[in-house]
Amino acid sequence: MAYYSIDEVKQKMARYCAYQERSHYQVEKKLRDMGMIPEAIDAIMLFLIQEGFLNEERFARAYVRGKFYQNQWGKLKIIKGLKQHQIHPNLITTALTEIDDADYQQTIKDLIEKKKKSLPDNKSYQTKQKTIRYLVQKGFLYEDFIELIH
Repeated sequence: MAYYSIDEVKQKMARYCAYQERSHYQVEKKLRDMGMIPEAIDAIMLFLIQEGFLNEERFARAYVRGKFYQNQWGKLKIIKGLKQHQIHPNLITTALTEIDDADYQQTIKDLIEKKKKSLPDNKSYQTKQKTIRYLVQKGFLYEDFIELIH
């Protein structure tokens, strides 16, 4: 195990956070994995927050945008992911405003079409069930898409 001074770790963590948005949970975990003592973790976290390298709201908003617009995840799966990062429920609600309602509905329609094209028989009950399972697995609410499946 390598040993680092507080200043070295601050710089390492600053680079880690500058590369990509990180949650407090991710950074704390990395510091614990490095063998840092709780007092050092607190000092480093404070430094990262004060210098603007760590911001939970910025992380949550970026996470929502990325998972929805890149991965086409539904709100349920995004919320679950944010909870795993230990994001406060109020911040989760705020971050979900990054998803435009029209984009959300269009994504559901696009995913339905994509799934139907990948299945051989577009009219069968089994096709409908597979499409429903696919959308639920992607994190979409049943009520949001059931009227769109025919």
